[in-house]
Amino acid sequence: MRQGQVFVKNQLAGIITEDETGYGFTYAQAYLDSDHPTPVSLTLPLSKKDYHSNVLFSFFDGLIPEGWMLNIAERNWKINRHDRMGLLLSCCRDCIGDISIVPIEQKETER
Repeated sequence: MRQGQVFVKNQLAGIITEDETGYGFTYAQAYLDSDHPTPVSLTLPLSKKDYHSNVLFSFFDGLIPEGWMLNIAERNWKINRHDRMGLLLSCCRDCIGDISIVPIEQKETER
């Protein structure tokens, strides 16, 4: 299982997860309880429920670089362009806009 922390304006908004069943996104309760939280995307409105998808959510997929930048990421980090979660976790710490994704490192026993 791979996970990333999703930040909105440098505030932890939630966790994105990839496992054998697909992808999940859950808002952090502290973020939902904060003053004036904004959704990470119109397609992922603020909610206490967990979101699930068989493919990477289109909003997160749209953060992944394209074209020559994708070629550089693929070549330098040896990430297959079809590994969308790998690309998201590697390339989206400093995205255009107010969203950033920071990988959550797993302990050896969890791998």
